[in-house]
Amino acid sequence: MRPAPEEDDPYLWEALVRPGGKLKPGRMVVIADELAVEIVDSAPDGGRLVRLITDSSVPTALERHGHVPLPPYIDRDDEPLDRERYQTVYAREAGSVAAPTAGLHFTEQLLSALEAKGVGRAAITLHVGTGTFRPVEADDPALHDMHHERYMVSHAAAASINSARVAGGRVWAVGTTAVRTLESVASADGVVRAGSGSTDLFIRPPYEFKVADCLLTNFHLPRSTLLMLVAAFGGYERTMAAYEEAIAGLYRFYSYGDAMAVVRRPAVPR
Repeated sequence: MRPAPEEDDPYLWEALVRPGGKLKPGRMVVIADELAVEIVDSAPDGGRLVRLITDSSVPTALERHGHVPLPPYIDRDDEPLDRERYQTVYAREAGSVAAPTAGLHFTEQLLSALEAKGVGRAAITLHVGTGTFRPVEADDPALHDMHHERYMVSHAAAASINSARVAGGRVWAVGTTAVRTLESVASADGVVRAGSGSTDLFIRPPYEFKVADCLLTNFHLPRSTLLMLVAAFGGYERTMAAYEEAIAGLYRFYSYGDAMAVVRRPAVPR
């Protein structure tokens, strides 16, 4: 669930629902004594526009009564510790509907070890939206209506990334959201520009990347925009070969799943 786009009402949200046949506009769903949800309208791809009714602030109500979504192979209800597990150790800004799951593989100890080896780190922000979970239904991906997501790249982060590239270093993007952000703010020659805004950039083969040399990412679902980005980054054949290995080896997918590192060669010398 996320705040409704282009709306000033803090109680109006866009929600994913399943099943949604009974959730018609006008229906009220009582979550708890202090929280109810009014179905306002239908949204694209089976979603709903809802109004949260609570005497508390919306963040307080969601924090108190919300649950962490678990992959289907974790056969238990969520528990308080999942709120810590389902969050990157470096997260600072609220706004995403889901964690950038590639970052879940990092611990404070691992980040310290990388820093000790001289690996620099730059933090950028992209707020993952509900559209991330919607499959590409069109046979022609060019007809897919890509969702907007908000991003923020600080001047310090842009300077750090640009300096690394000029020095001949490699830029590792942790997660497809990081790649999408960098490609959205980069100039044609690969210079990262600071700023904030929203992006509906849909990266799919063929695509010439301007910034990232390497990608750490989880395994994604078929027909997802995330898988298409990975295929564009690593090459379709190499990506499909990696997925065949993952399936044969019974790798875990989804939020708490395995990850892969994709290393590509720059299209042109720097």
